[in-house]
Amino acid sequence: MKKGNILIVEDDEAQRKLLAEALRKRGFYVEGAENLAEAKELLEKRDFNVLLLDYKLPDGDGLEFLAYLKKNYPNIPTIMLTAYASVENAVSAMKAGAFHYLAKPINLEELNLIVDKALEENKLIREITLLRERFKFLSDKELKIAENIVAESPAMKKVLSLVSKVAETDAPVLITGESGTGKGVIARLIHQLSPDKEGPFLQINCAAIPETLLEAELFGYERGAFTGATHSKAGLFELAEGGTLFLDEIGDMPLSLQAKLLTVLQDKTIRRLGGLKEIKVNFRFISATNQDLERMVEEGKFREDLFWRLNVIRINIPPLRERKEDIIPLAQLFIKKFNQKYRKEVQGLTQEAMLALLRHDFPGNVRELENRIERGIILAEDEYLTREDLGLALEGQTEEDLLDKLLKLPLEEALEHLERLRIEMALKEAKGVKVRAAEILGITERMLRYKMEKYGLGG
Repeated sequence: MKKGNILIVEDDEAQRKLLAEALRKRGFYVEGAENLAEAKELLEKRDFNVLLLDYKLPDGDGLEFLAYLKKNYPNIPTIMLTAYASVENAVSAMKAGAFHYLAKPINLEELNLIVDKALEENKLIREITLLRERFKFLSDKELKIAENIVAESPAMKKVLSLVSKVAETDAPVLITGESGTGKGVIARLIHQLSPDKEGPFLQINCAAIPETLLEAELFGYERGAFTGATHSKAGLFELAEGGTLFLDEIGDMPLSLQAKLLTVLQDKTIRRLGGLKEIKVNFRFISATNQDLERMVEEGKFREDLFWRLNVIRINIPPLRERKEDIIPLAQLFIKKFNQKYRKEVQGLTQEAMLALLRHDFPGNVRELENRIERGIILAEDEYLTREDLGLALEGQTEEDLLDKLLKLPLEEALEHLERLRIEMALKEAKGVKVRAAEILGITERMLRYKMEKYGLGG
């Protein structure tokens, strides 16, 4: 069984055959082209999952062809190959949309690693494309929520891929992630893409309601069940019939209620407070938490049997600081939203504001970003939001001090100082993972290792 289709566009026949043979041994179907014209013919005939593209070709430039690929075959991750190894070429290729960049002579181990990553990217892109096709069948209100989901980062592409798969089932889903990451939005999307999307979507925050009221809200009650119960009332378990019930912050649910919830999920029956009658219920169950439920189970604060009942399918939404590719697209989405709300015509962000957003850790995640953009739109006096508009002005003169220092150094020394600083920042952001740090910098891992050795930054 073939693992995927790969096209190699390389004018050096020996190099082309070497790469093709190495990839065929791993189970890939491989085609080769010695020029761009031949590559275009092959692309029209076969569906490829990954493309290896030489930087210099007899009938054109690899970067120019990359623009053609992004327009006509946007789902194919492209890995640039070149003998002209330089930071400038790497940055140009990544800016033009290349998935990755490899310098000749090609290290086959590094190639295999990058090809595997590209295949995963291709798989996710295809799944997201299919998911967006399904969005077309949503109502206007549902579509508005779906369109507010940004998934430029690999992490969020994986989240949407999982959403697409689980939405068609009725399995319980547990959504985890820090506050403000968008757990409620994902829960709504699962409902919208499910077969029961015509049914109700009901949600309740377990942390926001006292225990006695929470039980009454979920189970309902009969007249006279307690003081003030002057009439019978159906609870959310009944009202969610044929739809979805979403319990947010389920880690805050009291232990006594956890036992009752477990019974409902197992038996699909409930009994109202003060009632004797068993009532059958049928709904899709989704829960969410920002807490570590496994640790809570160990500490006796959360029932283990309920945890396993909830944790059939888990979707973890990473914090915004770990998916920086989503920050600017999300900011642009919020600018559009608040322009309409406040009747403003803000065009976008200044370069300085973009850099400030990308450097910020966002402890409040997407919710914080949305609030900062709203603040900026309200306060903005110009067409573009500034760092000050967003409330991200640096304390002191840190940036100015750095710039002043760099301007006083000889050019070569200033460039080396800045390069070293940028590599240190990337390694910190990538938590020491060199492959990830190289991706952040837009260079190869081999080049990163060389520069780390040059600046004495460890192995």
